[in-house]
Amino acid sequence: QVQLVESGGGLVQAGGSLRLSCAASGSIYSINVMGWHRQAPGKQREMVATITRGDITNYADSVKGRFTISRDNAKKTVYLEMSTLKPEDTAVYYCNVGGVSITTWGYRDFEVWGQGTLVTVSS
Repeated sequence: QVQLVESGGGLVQAGGSLRLSCAASGSIYSINVMGWHRQAPGKQREMVATITRGDITNYADSVKGRFTISRDNAKKTVYLEMSTLKPEDTAVYYCNVGGVSITTWGYRDFEVWGQGTLVTVSS
């Protein structure tokens, strides 16, 4: 079983910065794509940024140039550096990780979500 623990959310003023972290643990054989998604009140969950095992990144247009995703494979952790935050960035941010786990029945693909961390940007 694979678990994710997120940290780093909080309240920040517009123009400020925050860093989110998400650490994976459990019976992990390999991790492929790691990413961050967010859900604002009354809106659907949307992709913010993803990063592959080969460090290929993808960003939502709304965060390009302001957010940076990175990963530490040894620590099984993905980070999201957020700068020049805007009130419209206010949302619950969810970590998402996909890979291969080791189970009693052999190797199995997995995809898990974190519990979410709230980011509030005040104007």
